[in-house]
Amino acid sequence: MILWQMLRFAVGGLAANKVRSALTMLGVLIGVASVILLLAVGNGSSVAVKDSITSLGTNALTVSSGSANGGSRATSSVKKLTVADARALATGADPAAVKSVAPVVTTSATALYGDVSYSPGSVVGTYPAYFETSNQKVAHGEYFTEDDVLGSRKVAVLGATTAKQLFDTEDPVGKRITVGGTPFTVVGVLQAKGGSGFTDPDDVLIAPLPTVQNAFTGFGPVNQILVQAASADSTTAAQSEITRVLLAAHAIADPAKADFRITNQASLLTARESTTRTFTVLLGAVAAISLLVGGIGITNIMLVTVTERTREIGIRKALGAPRAVILGQFLTESTLLSVIGAGLGVAAGIAGAHFSIVGIKPVVIPESVLGAFGIAVAIGLFFGSYPANRAASLRPIDALRHE
Repeated sequence: MILWQMLRFAVGGLAANKVRSALTMLGVLIGVASVILLLAVGNGSSVAVKDSITSLGTNALTVSSGSANGGSRATSSVKKLTVADARALATGADPAAVKSVAPVVTTSATALYGDVSYSPGSVVGTYPAYFETSNQKVAHGEYFTEDDVLGSRKVAVLGATTAKQLFDTEDPVGKRITVGGTPFTVVGVLQAKGGSGFTDPDDVLIAPLPTVQNAFTGFGPVNQILVQAASADSTTAAQSEITRVLLAAHAIADPAKADFRITNQASLLTARESTTRTFTVLLGAVAAISLLVGGIGITNIMLVTVTERTREIGIRKALGAPRAVILGQFLTESTLLSVIGAGLGVAAGIAGAHFSIVGIKPVVIPESVLGAFGIAVAIGLFFGSYPANRAASLRPIDALRHE
């Protein structure tokens, strides 16, 4: 019965100052929603990165130029990767460890089809082995072939986004487009990989390596060499073979002085997950400040409420209301403010997670919902305890004299 009365008095006290109560709840709402949304953005970023990396497959390795140990070796002294390096890997590596090799050059250009002009995210020149190694599956048409590479034919395979932008609902296969002034015939369209983040894996145009070199980049170094291990279990062996072959090709005796780096999906995923985990914690810490501000707001509002209702407190204490009842009433009011604000904040945070934020699709963490709600309620109790204790400690005679 006493609990019911305290709740009734608390609701009445909040209803008597609707605007003030609403503004206090708004502060808690913003804090809770911020925690849920920002953690969801961090988690969504992590999921996007993981999906992007794992989509390449667990047996893909990427070879790029640069000091293997991250030392200060001058960039000019590092030998760039070339098509010859890719050929050395294809012919000199143990086939039991290395299944296929694809050198890759990347550039940018504007594609034209009729009156439509579009710049794909990247224009890639490579070998047919690239498609299997990078887990690119054709949805319509076909891949270009080794004969297309040997003949430097002007053919292209489009990513789903590029095809949509250039052709809309029209079938691209067999159509001719102009890329950077060079005509290409579309022979295939890749299946959409999808993904959320800052880059679209489907926004790509892929053509034979000699064609892209002749038209855009020149016959110099390649950006990277994509290697497919024979299986996921032979990744380590493939990495050793790559190191052995390239050290010999670059005339380097000491492996510590290697001028190339090899990354596999497992190590890349671990590094990216560590980065996104730090990013998520940072976002959560920033959002927690909003909750703290909301708690300070509760303290201020409750202090004002106690001051305004000093005479009421004096009358109730003079009529025999014990200290616990007064304390409970004001604690109930502050807790109600935080509970209602937190509940609305949870609803706002979950609703907001249905929309992309800075190109990332948020993924709500259930623990963050429960944690934000629980912390908000605890903040209401903590920050409301001082005003409540101050109200309960008033002497009846002093409270009745208050103007």
